[in-house]
Amino acid sequence: MIRNWTAAAAGALRTTPAPVTRTLIVLCCLVFLIGPASGLHPAHGSGEELLAAQRDYFRRWGVIPADLFDGSPAAVLTPATALFVHGSWVHLLGNMLFLHVFGPLTEARMGRVRFALCYAGCGYLALLGYAAANAGSERSLVGASGAISALLGAFLFLFPRGRVTSLLPFAFFLPVRLPAWAVLPFWAALQWAAAGRTPEGGPGVAYLAHLLGFALGFGCAWVWRGGATTVKSAPAPAPEGENQP
Repeated sequence: MIRNWTAAAAGALRTTPAPVTRTLIVLCCLVFLIGPASGLHPAHGSGEELLAAQRDYFRRWGVIPADLFDGSPAAVLTPATALFVHGSWVHLLGNMLFLHVFGPLTEARMGRVRFALCYAGCGYLALLGYAAANAGSERSLVGASGAISALLGAFLFLFPRGRVTSLLPFAFFLPVRLPAWAVLPFWAALQWAAAGRTPEGGPGVAYLAHLLGFALGFGCAWVWRGGATTVKSAPAPAPEGENQP
């Protein structure tokens, strides 16, 4: 797995107003904390009782491809509700890290309304596309990964030369600063490779939803910018000692 963040964004986060990004982070965290996946609410019990509550919760609010295409009106809403549901602390924190880093600058460049529409619309379509490709699956799909992948695609179009600091496993996890046009397509290629080798019933990671979201987000930014790539780099980074991952 590669963890990415922009050094430029680290300094800009303190000065870039991003109410939509902040609201999305708060909503996702609140939904997780009050739900059974967090394991914090005593009403959900413990042990087998907690596991049963989690399964019921994911089936109610997550996307179940087999149910989505059986004509149930309620199931049509699940690609929207699933964007705010996460399966574990690692799942939540990983997604919120990416949203916290890539969201503010993308929101500032796109505008609040377009940013919100891109996030919700691309996230919905990414989950819908995954469900269509796995129409017979009974497994629940939850998480904001498709929507956040859309932000990565939009960021790539809007800030292709923005410097992205990456920890690369094959480079002994040494931090390497590379332009977004080099790092984010490489991330997408990893998702493609993982999607191609994930067996049915294997790890519950919707790599296809990541890919769809990434492509949709890039397309949204391209359409809204009239096909003209933004050539400016991201804002200058904060002083070296102030950058935070």
